[in-house]
Amino acid sequence: MRIFDCTTFFNEKMIMDLRFNTLNPYVTKFIVVESIYSHSGQKKKLNFNINDYPDFKNKIEYIIIKEEPADIIKGDELIKNPHNKRFNSLKRIEQSYDYMIKGINEAKEDDLILLSDNDEIPNLSQSSIEDLKKTDYVIFKQLFFYYKFNLFYDRIPWFGTKGCKKKKLKNFSTIRNLKNKRYPFWRLDTYFSDIKQTNLKIIEKGGWHFTNIKTPDELFEKLSNFGHHDEFELANLDLDKIKEKVKNKEVFYDHLADKGSSNRWSDNYKLKKIDLNYLPKYLVENSEKFKDWID
Repeated sequence: MRIFDCTTFFNEKMIMDLRFNTLNPYVTKFIVVESIYSHSGQKKKLNFNINDYPDFKNKIEYIIIKEEPADIIKGDELIKNPHNKRFNSLKRIEQSYDYMIKGINEAKEDDLILLSDNDEIPNLSQSSIEDLKKTDYVIFKQLFFYYKFNLFYDRIPWFGTKGCKKKKLKNFSTIRNLKNKRYPFWRLDTYFSDIKQTNLKIIEKGGWHFTNIKTPDELFEKLSNFGHHDEFELANLDLDKIKEKVKNKEVFYDHLADKGSSNRWSDNYKLKKIDLNYLPKYLVENSEKFKDWID
């Protein structure tokens, strides 16, 4: 069984360096998709440079999206309804998933196709590989970090990287929306659902979600252009407030709040500093390289 690692890129060079070095012993091919448009629709320069990763050039397939999705909402309709901004973002994300298909043509039916945001790094230890051979679908339960590699957000587990055998892959959006639960075989609803699965393995100690490992300025740029940019625009969270949150080691987004809650962007939960041994081996062994991003 070979493993194909699929992700997108905006401008996260350091995270991708960590990703490639951590996953390289296990991954056959890295699929990296980048668009000339951000999720907010702003035109951007291409930031991924395969020459920045010389040790992995033979494994990387870099795919560029040069056009907007055909069915996004434009003009007056976009202005009339602010929810249309979110609709367009979802269409751009879906488009990036669709383009990943171009990178897995050589995958065989029993090869494993993994989908992650680039800051979601699965733990592909050898013991996990043996487990993966026995299942059609997999979800990695990951530790959740903010701002620095060792500042831990302990309120929720992060079900990040998800995947399936190629023979089960209908589309990447379905994989991303897999339910974080293994259903019993007698559940009739599983026969009519693509996202509720019985032959699914949830990998405990399944890796790391390193979100917002950025300077405040970089973070403000990201939040202005990512999938929920419409919510961020309404949150009144300016650069000075972000700087204050980072300085105080406080999250600004309540991941436990109900969807649509007006208070989702006003959290002040304090992050926990944890031992480096919880982090990827490559990061620990090269801690000097990443010292500016370790608290």
